Amino acid sequence: MTRLFYPAAWRSDTVEDLFGFLVSDPYRWLEDADNPRVRDWAAAQDRLFRAYRTGWSESRSWASLVDQVSSFGVSESPMVRGSVMFLAEQLRGDEQGRLLVVDAEGNRRVLVDPAEIDPSGHTGLYTWWPSREGERVAVQMEVAEQPGSDIMVLDVRTGEEVDGLLPRARNTSLAWLPGGEAFYYVSRAPDEELEPGDKRLQRRVRLHLIGSPWQDDAVVFGGEDAPDHYYGLTVSVDGRHLAITAMAGPTSHNDVYLGELIDPRAPHFVRIVDGRTTRARVLPRFLADNDLLLVTDHQAPCGRICTAHRYDTDPAAWRTLVAEDPQAPLDECVALDDPALPRPLLLVARTRHGTSTLTLHDLASGGSLTTLPLPGAGVVSSLRTDTPGGRHAWFSYCDATTPPTIYRYDATSGELEQQAGASTAGHRPRIRSRSVRYHAGDGTEITLLLFTPAEEHQGPRPTLLYGYGSFGMPMRPWFFPMAAAWVGAGGTYAVACVRGGGEEGQRWHDAGRGPHKYRAISDFNDAANWLITTGRTTCDQLAIFGQSAGGLLVTAAAVQRPDLYAAVVAEGPLCDMVRYEHFGLGHTWTDEFGTASEPEQLQWLLTYSPYHAITPGVPYPAFLFTGAVTDLQTGEAHVTKMCAALQHATSSDRPILMRREPDTAHAASPASKERALAADILAFAAERTGLSLTKTTAMSLHQTGAATG
Repeated sequence: MTRLFYPAAWRSDTVEDLFGFLVSDPYRWLEDADNPRVRDWAAAQDRLFRAYRTGWSESRSWASLVDQVSSFGVSESPMVRGSVMFLAEQLRGDEQGRLLVVDAEGNRRVLVDPAEIDPSGHTGLYTWWPSREGERVAVQMEVAEQPGSDIMVLDVRTGEEVDGLLPRARNTSLAWLPGGEAFYYVSRAPDEELEPGDKRLQRRVRLHLIGSPWQDDAVVFGGEDAPDHYYGLTVSVDGRHLAITAMAGPTSHNDVYLGELIDPRAPHFVRIVDGRTTRARVLPRFLADNDLLLVTDHQAPCGRICTAHRYDTDPAAWRTLVAEDPQAPLDECVALDDPALPRPLLLVARTRHGTSTLTLHDLASGGSLTTLPLPGAGVVSSLRTDTPGGRHAWFSYCDATTPPTIYRYDATSGELEQQAGASTAGHRPRIRSRSVRYHAGDGTEITLLLFTPAEEHQGPRPTLLYGYGSFGMPMRPWFFPMAAAWVGAGGTYAVACVRGGGEEGQRWHDAGRGPHKYRAISDFNDAANWLITTGRTTCDQLAIFGQSAGGLLVTAAAVQRPDLYAAVVAEGPLCDMVRYEHFGLGHTWTDEFGTASEPEQLQWLLTYSPYHAITPGVPYPAFLFTGAVTDLQTGEAHVTKMCAALQHATSSDRPILMRREPDTAHAASPASKERALAADILAFAAERTGLSLTKTTAMSLHQTGAATG
């Protein structure tokens, strides 16, 4: 193939001396997205991608296949407050989900439909918080990558707006007081109260009274001494106490504060958990007597459940209710404490070797009572109960071939029944789903999830390898529409559960973050090498794919071992790890990656920063960088700088491309745009690895089914 003619990108001689390290940054000028020269260069890259895409003969077939295997319907568990059920539903053809309410008689009606607010599809239903009684609901909408995310309050019976808009509440938490007349929420301080140009989070916990202007909302917690803190809010059932979790960015530990609400506008807080001492995550929940249920990884990397008096400040006083299982990390739990039950219960979800289990325990003693039967070897998520006084629990279940399906457990009768769920437009392929273990270079065993066609096949297949490996986020055998499409076309889809994720608990996360981030990258390359050496694929048939921090993983892996891969797809990635703190929310991620403001940590970052590891004259794989034109999470400069640097450096004729999307977000874009992006990613990877829809029977997909092994 003839080498592409890339848009010219000026290389400056910018070099910084950082603690004795001479750090070159020839494309820093691309960070100024408002500069006309940058806009012209990016527009030329857009034209290049569109021209290259016209050569994909199977683009429409991939788009059709993605449409067939994409799921729609109800995918998350409902929230039940009083006699009202709140649930989100996204039907086929909808750009965004809508909020439904179901009354005690089972009557369903739409409460919020984003399409009526914004027919363009760029306004989405971000989240919602029903009041305890189910009479009101606070709703947050989000518009593409606009930072506003205002909160409005609706009357559930009439659907009319009764309060709002409360501004600057992006990524908030909210907790109602009993009676539905007030709630606590989190919002950024007004710009006029901050120093000019301050881009830190600067969040405050406020009390809002229904009907009062937001300017009157009292600040009850937070200040300038905690500029990058996230807060989580929980109010006790009787409304007498407020618990606040506080963490500096997505760190691996947090503080817990407890306040008595004698005066809701001025609670007095006691710090009952000091995260700097425990170095652990602690999530508090109130029990009926206002003592606390604590879900924590303190002295239990895979998680345990404890009880504590509400003002116990010494972790030694916590009583272990459900002990850690070192082989099965704790995912979620809910208390079922309706007075009508013979005894209060605790429902606990764990994951053992990638497969979920649900166990029922006595809430008083923690003793195990029974294991709930699940539909298969899949994944349980969004475990919820009715409030107040739960007797039912809802959860979402999925596996490799089963889209999210909602089940309800009745603690009174002990029955488990399917209630709702998602489906696909067409038949789903039969997929063989299994997990294998491979050895990393240092001997550590790593789990690799494999999704292959159920039919036996000898010899290598075109393979798409996915990974994430950051923030303790575990990879599970969920229902992946992209995986279903790729496997339906005859390929292998693999997921590497590298260190830095949460598959094996907090120790697994710690082993791949900060000074050890290099391990996540080497684990991923070791997964690729295992797939090749075992004959499952070849270097020419192997593409890799990652999103956000996973984009960092695959980009760094390919720059370190370009010989292993035919193609790389990085969606919204981090690439410049020396300056990532200057973009988006990067300044809140230093606990995960490190900071360039410290000499030792700068050295960590330079060992794997993809942008700084590019070597001129190397025959790099094909790259496709995708992302939003405006990315408030990672920042769009990672994509532009990395693309320019690779286009300049590579000696191969394999393409280096950018696919930018206007009017979308880092995630949760309109459904049609998400499907179009998925189709382009698959078409690009297929072209580079030799996977052809015309050579398979993928377009006449088999009936739904799964094989495990």
